[in-house]
Amino acid sequence: MSPVNNLVLGANGQLGQALQQVWAASKVTAWDIEELDITRLEVVRKMLEQLRPCTVINAAAYTRVDDAETDWEAAFRVNALGPRNLALATGELGIPLVQISTDYVFDGKSTRPYHEFDRPNPLSVYGCSKWAGEEAVRAANPKHYIVRTAWLYHTAGKNFPSTICGLGRQGDVRVVNDQFGSPTYAPHLAAGIDRLLETQAYGTYHLAGAGGTSWYDFTCRLFQEVGIQSTVLPISSDQFPRPAARPPYGVLTTIQDPFILLPSWEEGVRAFANAWNQ
Repeated sequence: MSPVNNLVLGANGQLGQALQQVWAASKVTAWDIEELDITRLEVVRKMLEQLRPCTVINAAAYTRVDDAETDWEAAFRVNALGPRNLALATGELGIPLVQISTDYVFDGKSTRPYHEFDRPNPLSVYGCSKWAGEEAVRAANPKHYIVRTAWLYHTAGKNFPSTICGLGRQGDVRVVNDQFGSPTYAPHLAAGIDRLLETQAYGTYHLAGAGGTSWYDFTCRLFQEVGIQSTVLPISSDQFPRPAARPPYGVLTTIQDPFILLPSWEEGVRAFANAWNQ
């Protein structure tokens, strides 16, 4: 695909940086909050009217899951009001909008991977705010792609693999073994979004590392690939309480048409390790 002036919001985040690597600098405009505060509707309308991008990809989000339990207003402003504003402005201009969402819209009580037509039931303020953002986008712009992903990570930015590798180089680590999901390497997600935009098949999609694993097994594979010798000790979630409830099972799969499947989570770990060790 040869996009011309696609607009990426959340430019400094993991996915924002990965998307900029997928597209040449001459074919993408990347803004963060300094360039555009998506919670201000009139500013959003003015800036998009001036830029007229061919597509807007909203990778901006409030992602501090535990803080959101008390800082709920900020979470909803960024994760729900912001997407609503973008949907209104892009809808008025006929511009497609890609909204990035999360496995946290589900309650994790499933016994099989979640697909696009499963009913959301978020457990946390963060999950509720992301679900509200999805609904706002669906209501305001028919040319939308809702992209749910899970356990996103990159070599750039703050994330679980970077943090746990740092800790693992200092000694043994303890990691929960009763939460399951689909670890997703940001460059793989960025490539999947690029493929999705070629289809012009608007709707809801699950784009996550294929397959599923626990945080414990993810860490074991990560240490193996990176070359860290420290021991990974399994613990239960009860031994590591957090303010916000996590879906105990958040593995994602896709049954959407067109069928876009990302590389396996194991391939993502391998790619991360290769980049990490360089």
